[in-house]
Amino acid sequence: MPDHRNPKPTVDVVILLPDGRVVLVERRNPPAGWALPGGFVDEGEALAAAAVREAREETGLEVTLVEQLHTYSDPRRDPRHHTISTVFLGRAAGAPKGGDDALRAEAFAWSALPAPLAFDHAEILADARRYLLTGARRRL
Repeated sequence: MPDHRNPKPTVDVVILLPDGRVVLVERRNPPAGWALPGGFVDEGEALAAAAVREAREETGLEVTLVEQLHTYSDPRRDPRHHTISTVFLGRAAGAPKGGDDALRAEAFAWSALPAPLAFDHAEILADARRYLLTGARRRL
């Protein structure tokens, strides 16, 4: 029987602060750039629990998830290997502080997002922004 390989499940969180800014982290490891807080789902862990854990580890913030935004599965989204990311919208208060594999965490106005953005996070942020402004979800 041939060795079967599956995509790796991940989560990302679009964290909104009370003033409307979005929290991003600067990655410590390749690929370089700014990213949504997130990471790999541990075995036996629910997606929502993984999202809250990863957000806390990378930003120091206690995040309340509001809803699931979309699942992104393009095999090219992560240059290291095929991942499938379930993205959540969340809310938090306080000042983000980088931790775990994040060099730093900062809050940005939607009109002043940093560059470069890692993975497909520019696309995810555009989808989140459109949804927040219009209620229109990404089409499959």
